[in-house]
Amino acid sequence: MTGSSWWKGSRGEWYVVAQFAVFILMALGPRRWPGLPEWSHPYDRIGYCAGGSFILLGGLLMVAGFFSLGTNLTILPRPRVKGALVESGTYRIVRHPIYSGIFFAALGWGMWERSWLLVGYALLLFMVLDVKARREENWLTERFPEYEVYKKRVKRLIPYIY
Repeated sequence: MTGSSWWKGSRGEWYVVAQFAVFILMALGPRRWPGLPEWSHPYDRIGYCAGGSFILLGGLLMVAGFFSLGTNLTILPRPRVKGALVESGTYRIVRHPIYSGIFFAALGWGMWERSWLLVGYALLLFMVLDVKARREENWLTERFPEYEVYKKRVKRLIPYIY
């Protein structure tokens, strides 16, 4: 392997570590906490239905993002050396559809499970993904000057909103 060691984080490795730490928290951490209220009727049904919808939306965004990126796909936020700027497909509606999809699926799972803690973990994941996206965008702007125009046209993580 050429270049610097992964532990130095020169390609954004620590953002990925933080992201996976939140995934582990969501999978293995507590889902209920004494003192947090349960979801009462009708909010339990609303959470269940909305959660399923968010899981589906998140899955669709992730898959569409994977296919739109093609060979540009990398888990690290630093763009590939021979990569190209992608503004088509799902990237027309959100700059980071894979991150958006991960967040929506995580939020949906928290709502599906009707767990305030899982919803909180999803919000923590959103913050991690937002920081990771901001770093990635700095690298994309350095590499592709036209990225500035794209940023003005398309929202970062929540289509048409943020």
